[in-house]
Amino acid sequence: MFGLMQDQPLLIWRFLEFGARHHGEVEIVSRRVEGDLHRYTYRDALRRSKQLAKALDAAGLARGDRVATLAWNGYRHFELYYGVSGSGRVVHTLNPRLTPEQVAWIVNDAEDRVLCFDTTFLPLVKAVAAKCPTVVHWVALCEADALPRDSGIPGLMSYEAWIGESDANYEWPEFDERLAAALCYTSGTTGEPKGVLYSHRSTTLHAYAGALPDVTSLSASDCILPVVPMFHVNAWGVPYSAPMTGAKVVFPGPALDGKSIYELMEAEKVTCAAGVPTVWLALLNHLQSAGLRFSTLRRTSVGGAACPPAMIEAFRALGVEVRHGWGMTEMSPLGTVSKLKLHQETLPEAEQVRLLAKQGRAAFGVDMKIVDPDGRELPWDGASAGDLLVRGPWIISKYFKREHESLLLDGWFHTGDVATIDADGFMQITDRSKDVIKSGGEWISSIELENIAMAHPAVAMAACIAVPHPKWTERPLLVVVRKPGASVERRELLALYEGRVAKWQVPDDIVFVEAIPLGATGKMQKSILRERFRDHPLSA
Repeated sequence: MFGLMQDQPLLIWRFLEFGARHHGEVEIVSRRVEGDLHRYTYRDALRRSKQLAKALDAAGLARGDRVATLAWNGYRHFELYYGVSGSGRVVHTLNPRLTPEQVAWIVNDAEDRVLCFDTTFLPLVKAVAAKCPTVVHWVALCEADALPRDSGIPGLMSYEAWIGESDANYEWPEFDERLAAALCYTSGTTGEPKGVLYSHRSTTLHAYAGALPDVTSLSASDCILPVVPMFHVNAWGVPYSAPMTGAKVVFPGPALDGKSIYELMEAEKVTCAAGVPTVWLALLNHLQSAGLRFSTLRRTSVGGAACPPAMIEAFRALGVEVRHGWGMTEMSPLGTVSKLKLHQETLPEAEQVRLLAKQGRAAFGVDMKIVDPDGRELPWDGASAGDLLVRGPWIISKYFKREHESLLLDGWFHTGDVATIDADGFMQITDRSKDVIKSGGEWISSIELENIAMAHPAVAMAACIAVPHPKWTERPLLVVVRKPGASVERRELLALYEGRVAKWQVPDDIVFVEAIPLGATGKMQKSILRERFRDHPLSA
């Protein structure tokens, strides 16, 4: 017996239709590449997204065709999310921090038909245009009078002129909710990048979960600033959850330094934000150096890399709650978020911070477990570490164009992370499987050693890597960046580990560098450090 409810497919355009109908006056504010602030409403965004959808129809794009973006967080990018996916095509967000060779490879693998780009990325587009034969329309996200001249890109169009040729008299199509909506490629740190293809159904369910009280707790009383790029896993779903809840949205554009982010937060009365630790580190350093505080910010979501306890404490001292989360491109990306349970809210401050530094509890829709090398499930005791497996309706089953390769084992996706889970369901990543340090047959958590170093006020960034050792196979080496004008030496940092970890887990050495290489999404590139320091001398 089936239920007797209306059967409406879960389609992405419904978010914006709802936002325009029930929160039509709510603002979307964008700092543009031109340097000014642009303001309009959900009602305006719906109208222009329909103009875009109609322009795609006129261009002859078929259902399922890919439309690529090379753009910062802004209102035009937001319109592409809806006009492309809502009309039955696939929005393909490209990471502009990749090399021209990587971008061209991804565009060709995706067989993109249209590529829309912010004018700041014109040099990158010029470098790849001749290498991307599937792209038939190149669109600069600008006014007609700002269209780059003599670009060398055949048929280059202005976005405003292009959508301006269409009116907003458009009816969104109805189709199967399992059809593809968005495409995002992994960073390709091991082998070529791989495409993760999200459906309308998976994206809708993910947006619901992302707004839950124990996740972002997003509501119509909020103003959210997604610093996490819209080219990185759909800005963690914020462009979908925001119109669904009626939250005001503030897009930061290309200005991601601490001063610019702070001033935008204060001017627009931002209540919540989302971003990676490297961005929040710059923001906190700006506040500290200028003696500033937040007037409206209440909480921030931190993901993309482990959030050091010192950062959680710094935000809490400023009256800001940190929602430390974990996920993957293959998970849309939401997996877990660290939010205390009722019985934990009376714990001492230090114990609360220790729990919040974990990657947190699974959101509804995500199931997880840890297993030993033989695939046997390990207990949730907070001590047993094993390979982390996940499953759920917004978690990948196969990569794009690799449908013959199943990624699942008995329905579970192997994340490549090593983790523990405690009795309250708090998961903690102890390492990536490729980053774990195995010394004398025992695992050492690089993340734990990094967090201890990051607690020192003179340390700006720390990475712990495995270095070959003649006796123990591998030993930990700590690579540290000092804060500008700060002073700290090797012996002082090594002293931090006394009594905090076992003696055999203490780093064998510490080296100081000017900078730690970061990947395209802000994560530390430990593979480069391992290559650089593979011959670093350690005591036998």
